[in-house]
Amino acid sequence: MTIKWVKSDPLVMNGEPFCYGTRLTVRNLLEMRASGMTPDDMIGQNPELRRVGIAEAYAFAGTDARYAQFQQADGSLIGPGFTAAEAAQLPEHLRNAAGSVLTRGEPVPVAARR
Repeated sequence: MTIKWVKSDPLVMNGEPFCYGTRLTVRNLLEMRASGMTPDDMIGQNPELRRVGIAEAYAFAGTDARYAQFQQADGSLIGPGFTAAEAAQLPEHLRNAAGSVLTRGEPVPVAARR
C-alpha cells in the first residue's frame, strides 16, 4: 500500500493539508521549522510524525503558493531542514529537494547503502 503523506479533506482540519496519521497541518510543521525546530525536534515533541511525512510536507509547501510566507527570496523554506545525512534515508524524489527538504547549502546526499 502506498501512503499519501500529505492529505487534504474538507472534513478534517477545515480542509487544511495535514500530515498523514497526525493532527498536524503542513502549516503547523512550517511554523515549527520557521521557529528553528529541526525535524528531530519535531519528532521528539510529536512522536506520531515520521521523517518521510515531514519531508513530504516540506516538498508540498515548496510548490504551493499558500505557503509563500514561509519561503525566502531564493525559494527555499525558512528554518532548518534535513541534513544531507538525514536526507540520505529518505526516498529519492525527496533527496533532491534542496531548499525545501534539505537545508540550503547542504550537499545533495548519495543514496544510503544497506
